[in-house]
Amino acid sequence: MGSHRRLVPSGFDRGAAAALGVLSAAAAALGTVPAVAAPHDDTRSRVDRLYEEAEKATEAYNKADERADVLRGQVGDAQDRIARQQERLNSMREQLGSLAGAQYRSGGLDPTLALLFSDDPDDYLAKAAAIDRISSHQAGELKDLQDVMRQLAQERAEATKKLGELEKSRKAVASHKRTVEKKLAEARQLLNSLPDDERAGYDRSSRSGRDDLPDLGGALPTSGRAAAAVAAARSALGRPYVWGANGPSGFDCSGLMQWSYAQAGVALPRTSQAQRYAGRQVPLSQAQPGDLVTYRSDASHVGMYAGNGQVIHAPYPGAPVRYDPVGMMPGATVTRV
Repeated sequence: MGSHRRLVPSGFDRGAAAALGVLSAAAAALGTVPAVAAPHDDTRSRVDRLYEEAEKATEAYNKADERADVLRGQVGDAQDRIARQQERLNSMREQLGSLAGAQYRSGGLDPTLALLFSDDPDDYLAKAAAIDRISSHQAGELKDLQDVMRQLAQERAEATKKLGELEKSRKAVASHKRTVEKKLAEARQLLNSLPDDERAGYDRSSRSGRDDLPDLGGALPTSGRAAAAVAAARSALGRPYVWGANGPSGFDCSGLMQWSYAQAGVALPRTSQAQRYAGRQVPLSQAQPGDLVTYRSDASHVGMYAGNGQVIHAPYPGAPVRYDPVGMMPGATVTRV
């Protein structure tokens, strides 16, 4: 997602310095605002702003949705532990009931009177010792029972807390979803108000498919996993932008990065903000294929460096996964996974 306008790139890989002129021309071809504003430029800038706001809300949605998934797993684990503790508690209660019955049957008569009426004092003393042992064992069982009951109460309290957090996260997901849909609906309405030729010009991608590949230079990925991720991202060229999606039929910006690295056996976090810190930071001038490039001060957009000053990314609704100049947006930072 993000603005279709392209800014001057601030850094490239080895051999990419010669691409400065190419990138400038690409920026111009993609609809850079002319010095004298055209009648519909204000509409286009508002669409850009709405797409940017929608993308920020999309990443917030992704974060809340990821949090909800984690909480659902934690609640499920807590419920399993509660069930096991309850089974243990029921079993201990049954054992204590048996011990209590045995003590009653064996020790229902006052020990002093039992000694007076006993025909065999030695036999009585043996029985009394057995009663003492039962009582001591029962005391230990009672303590264990109390411990299990405390653990069970704690598990239930924690599960209740997690359920409350899950409900808040679900509400956050719904709220962010409404925000995204509202921003996108406003953007579509504004785009539909443009003349057909201007709307088509806005939606025109720099390179949208495999048949029009840019010159990526001779830069090589820094690792096998980076090479596999680049290959996966290139295989997604032309697939649609779908907000909140992480493939394989559609992607938002961070979803494309997560899916591409998953094909290389690497688990990236879901949001662009978290992906920014999923590896080692390197200067933009040292970017290599497979590096993640995040944009804006809040890292609300992310793409993958492909070489020679180009990134692969999922731009915004209506624009497919494509190549664009690395300097397409401000605030670029590079992360090597």
